[in-house]
Amino acid sequence: MPTLYIKNMVCARCKWVVKKVLQENGITPLSVALGEVETAQNIGPEQLSHLARALAEHGFKLLEDRSSRLVSQAKSAIVEYVQASDGGRRENLSTYLTERLHQEYSYLSNLFSLVEGTTIEQYYIAQRIERAKELLVYDELSLNEIAFKLGYSNVAHLSSQFKKVTGLTPTHFKTVGVSKRKGLEEL
Repeated sequence: MPTLYIKNMVCARCKWVVKKVLQENGITPLSVALGEVETAQNIGPEQLSHLARALAEHGFKLLEDRSSRLVSQAKSAIVEYVQASDGGRRENLSTYLTERLHQEYSYLSNLFSLVEGTTIEQYYIAQRIERAKELLVYDELSLNEIAFKLGYSNVAHLSSQFKKVTGLTPTHFKTVGVSKRKGLEEL
């Protein structure tokens, strides 16, 4: 079963779009996960080129080299880690990535920085802040609950990182609203 690696898949809707694009291009996906698709058949170079263009129309990129694939898998794992956080998580990010990707964290960290031009930690912080923005917009949780849910030691730590990344306090962001949020693929 051939496996394709696709950059910028960050949510369930992305999986749905990628599956649809594959089917429209005569490719049968056996499984579609964030950043990775197993297909039922081998794909020739011409069909692969056509698929890459079709995916690009939707903001995705077909990855060919191992380094880019591994970084894409790391980004997907970080997104899942942040989205699944509930404040009670005991496992730290480096352990999670090491176990999930079966690579040493120092190797992943160096590769990530080389390919993305930013560190895993900075990417992780950006994801947490985007999640905080999302939760603030929903207005269902207090700032204290959001800090706990995202694994911050206290509200002050969340507020400090939030202001450093966005230039706004969480409270001020709440009044500004949705226009300041970024799509996950922009991070």
